[in-house]
Amino acid sequence: MHIYRTDQFPLPLPAGHRFPAQKYQMLTEAVARFAADCLDTAAAATPWELQQAHCPDYIAQVLDGSLPARAWREIGLPWSPQLVERSCRSVGATIAAARSALLHGCGISLAGGTHHAYRDKGSGFCVFNDVAVAAKLLLQEGLVRRILVVDLDVHQGNGTAAIFRDDARVFTFSMHGAKNFPFRKEASSLDIDLPDATGDEVYLRLLQQHLPLLLRQQQPELVFYLAGADSYAGDRLGKLALSMAGLQQRDRLVLEQVAAHGAALAITMAGGYANDIADTVAIQRNTVQLAWHYHSRAGAM
Repeated sequence: MHIYRTDQFPLPLPAGHRFPAQKYQMLTEAVARFAADCLDTAAAATPWELQQAHCPDYIAQVLDGSLPARAWREIGLPWSPQLVERSCRSVGATIAAARSALLHGCGISLAGGTHHAYRDKGSGFCVFNDVAVAAKLLLQEGLVRRILVVDLDVHQGNGTAAIFRDDARVFTFSMHGAKNFPFRKEASSLDIDLPDATGDEVYLRLLQQHLPLLLRQQQPELVFYLAGADSYAGDRLGKLALSMAGLQQRDRLVLEQVAAHGAALAITMAGGYANDIADTVAIQRNTVQLAWHYHSRAGAM
């Protein structure tokens, strides 16, 4: 298994900015304690690769910084050459994780899950849509024919839903807070809207009800799993009430169901904004460690 890091490409932000960029370095350090030999660095996504899911004009304006100020306000991150590098590296990591998944069963990006980015704009801390780029690229190359996106970030994957609205090869499944960002949601192939304070029991029952059925119906060769940490009860932007144990059960359910179906699995970290950043890092470390154990065991059989 390959686990792709991007933390060595820092994201400079003003003091007090609410995006917790330091979580990426902390997560890499935590993963290195048990899977250092799996850590790798992917090439940055090229403009041609980005064009699989994004408009050429939008890409050019991001790369040279000419995107209008109002567009950067919607993204919520200030432009810098480092932001461009980091954004392209994050997409590159997800592309590499998906390729690794097709070869070895599972691949992981320690970033990614930037699902609010549309074809022609960014939003909600998302510049480019890494999963959309990777999915379009692999489909264009003929490496897969059917893809399932399992988006378990607490915020709906509106950009991903819009990009794949008319593409029957990709099924988008999103379980998210009904009253959370984005407040104007797109129609995924399947949306599960959850009320505030939804906890482990209801969440896991709904996931168990829908995921196995989707895998049987859609027959994907590749699953992208956005393993958001922001459904956690202690997340300041989440509004749901899952425990750390419940999130581990969620991850285990996804891993076991995808493996039982025989599909490759590409995992991205997506969101996490816990009041204590160490909680976000612990949740995402648990996700990576569970996948690492599961697929290391499977490879030894």
